[in-house]
Amino acid sequence: MSCQPLVIVLLGPTASGKTALSLDIAERLNIPIHNVDSRQLYSGMNIGTAKPTASQRARVTHHLLDLRRPDQPITLQEFKSEAERSINEQLKQQGIALLVGGSGLYLKAITAGLRPPAVPPQPLLREQLSQLGQSICHSLLRAADPKAATSIAAADTVRTQRALEVVYATGQPMSEQISMSPPPWTVLELGLNPSKLQQRIQQRTQEMYGHGLLAETQGLADRYGAQLPLLQTIGYREALDTLAGSISRQRAIEITSQRTRQFAKRQRTWFRRQHNPNWLAGEDLLKEAMTLIERQLR
Repeated sequence: MSCQPLVIVLLGPTASGKTALSLDIAERLNIPIHNVDSRQLYSGMNIGTAKPTASQRARVTHHLLDLRRPDQPITLQEFKSEAERSINEQLKQQGIALLVGGSGLYLKAITAGLRPPAVPPQPLLREQLSQLGQSICHSLLRAADPKAATSIAAADTVRTQRALEVVYATGQPMSEQISMSPPPWTVLELGLNPSKLQQRIQQRTQEMYGHGLLAETQGLADRYGAQLPLLQTIGYREALDTLAGSISRQRAIEITSQRTRQFAKRQRTWFRRQHNPNWLAGEDLLKEAMTLIERQLR
């Protein structure tokens, strides 16, 4: 066994089956799960983010869920600090930790020690950027920080605003201020990339709407306002349009599935370029994963 603590990372695009496999791995190792999904960090956003259910959380302890209210955005630096504190505490206790998620930048911030700029949130600036609209904001980002704009989706309001926030606060592009300081861990990356991902996405989207996504969205809009940036993300945006009567429920499901497929494609590209996981593809994913884990623990 390596003298360094072991951090297992289970990554993959949305709807690839990470939750189910992570529960099995966590139970086999008797360890908790650390969430690394950027939208599951927010309370009340459960159905639309495919957050682990109450019964799943009863099976295995989950950390890094529900850290903030949706109207209190958490920066990458803040998340990294909270995640490292929790992970290091777990490593002290058992010498092994399990990270699960599809948010590639957040995963890399933790496992590669990526250091984002230490710029606190600017509420007034974010309000002004929201009033400008996402298309204008992304155009501003392309002019101010082309490298960051390339890595941030045109519809990603939260990350676009954050990148502009850093530019305006420091006068320098965010992409030029990021450094690396890897933690003293052995990192084992396990990847999921099922061949039938499109069908899985379609099925999960239908389940989200069937399990109450519209009601969840209505509740969030009532509490925080329909202009909340996180309500412009995949699933919630289409649910808002359905509630407003501008599209049908079936059309919302179609658009959500399409946007999710596009997002999964970007995730796959990120993982291919930024990570080097052991891709799990056998008949028994748990057995395959445990073989790789046990090899590291010897």
